[in-house]
Amino acid sequence: MSLNTAHVQGGGCLIHAGECIILFTDAVTIDFHGQDGRAFHGSKVGKLFLTTHRLIFINKSDKDELLSFSMPFVTLKDVELEQPVFGSNYIKGKVRAQPNGNWVGEAKFKLIFKKGGAIDFGRAMLRAASMANSNYPEMDNPPAYAPPEGPYYMADVPYGVPPPGYYGWMPSTAAFPDAPPPQSVYRTDMPPPYPGIIGFTGNPGYASAPPAQTAPPPQLFNGQDAKAAEAAQSAYFDPNRPQMAYVPPPSYYELPPPYKEAENKKND
Repeated sequence: MSLNTAHVQGGGCLIHAGECIILFTDAVTIDFHGQDGRAFHGSKVGKLFLTTHRLIFINKSDKDELLSFSMPFVTLKDVELEQPVFGSNYIKGKVRAQPNGNWVGEAKFKLIFKKGGAIDFGRAMLRAASMANSNYPEMDNPPAYAPPEGPYYMADVPYGVPPPGYYGWMPSTAAFPDAPPPQSVYRTDMPPPYPGIIGFTGNPGYASAPPAQTAPPPQLFNGQDAKAAEAAQSAYFDPNRPQMAYVPPPSYYELPPPYKEAENKKND
């Protein structure tokens, strides 16, 4: 995690080249524990961006010492979804500081979703983190933060749209249909120095969107393959157990043929 590195003057969100926004909400409260720095004191209300590479919080208050923070997936651990009997659902976990990230050590965090959606956001966050971590073997050594080189510019970033040429998993935006406001997202030409859900491409030190590819041709299924494909589309992924998935069995039991049809077969 790096402190006050993911925003521009006026409260805009600053992302890297090749980084896409896949979920967004503007009604989140975050609390930190385990850090003595003044920037981590008190509850903070703001906007939360889930990108293909990290979690970004932008504080709605410009008077706070913490204006933004960036949490690359490879710096997170012990992330859990909590559903208390009383109160709002929330996400909790631990985050490690990136070298040169304006703070040191480790902090516990708690994200509370005042308008709901913690479960949907948390599941997407957990799966994205699992995918990114599988592309980064050096789990005990998060990459150092490096300030963007060159200028940044306002970016018309599509919301909930995968990177060009990527055909894998993407979360649904049904629980978070509102895209970031216009003129609130900026981009640099520097790729992120950590992997995302698509891993590393090109320079092994950076992650960016893969080159555009031709869409695969449609597949033709026979009867059994079609049932298997239908079952796969209904598969359920449990982010708490990323190594497993539940796939409902295909319906092998069909209605018997009409009586007359059965009689004809019997007479034949």
